[in-house]
Amino acid sequence: MNKLPQITLAFWIMKICATTLGETAGDLLSMTLDVGYAMSSLILLSAFLVTLVAQLASKRYNPPLYWAVILSTSTAGTTMSDFMDRTLGLGYASGSALLIGILAVIFAVWKLSGSTLAVDRIRGFKGEMFYWVAILFSNTLGTALGDYLADDSGLGFGGGALLIGSLIAGIAVLHYRTRISTVLLFWVAFVLTRPFGATLGDFLTKPLEKGGLDFGTVGASAFLGAILVGLVIVATQVQRKRLRAAPLPVL
Repeated sequence: MNKLPQITLAFWIMKICATTLGETAGDLLSMTLDVGYAMSSLILLSAFLVTLVAQLASKRYNPPLYWAVILSTSTAGTTMSDFMDRTLGLGYASGSALLIGILAVIFAVWKLSGSTLAVDRIRGFKGEMFYWVAILFSNTLGTALGDYLADDSGLGFGGGALLIGSLIAGIAVLHYRTRISTVLLFWVAFVLTRPFGATLGDFLTKPLEKGGLDFGTVGASAFLGAILVGLVIVATQVQRKRLRAAPLPVL
């Protein structure tokens, strides 16, 4: 059985919400609570492994579990990127380039393994593992790209979010108007939703003098968390209706 959600508009809304929450929650742990980037990354990677094991053991799509893994990759990706770019001193541009290379290798190995990259046809342990590893590093890359756009490019938080949002809208047009591979477009959009969430998260949390709305990491995380929980509840109800409506297997 496919344990992944259908790719609909609701999926993309939840993905952006989860990645934005990952940015604010990651900053809350590493900076507001002063845990540090290295220790925060260890804590959040541990949370990712716990949720991943539960997801792999699941027999069908479980919305709360699936989005818990997505959120854990997003928060871990935030602190991992910050550790690379700030603590190790790679900088946003070099860190982004390194992560692009790592993600390209992951996709190449995934393709050579014989497993499909099409998320609506991923089956089995191997395909699902590649899927989650790609998501973890795509979210880490997205954080670095978002920080680069917000800080180094001169666009600022609002400008960075507007640019990425325009690119995502362009991909949607390509999906409906061209014959470009839907698999390629999906993964490009998936990566881009993370810097969109990163710049949007910074826009919500940073002080007014830095171009943000000054909601703070606590307020923004609570607000986004409430939205995501509500969307997951709706997705769970929809999934239960589908399971009840599904025909019984023939014995």
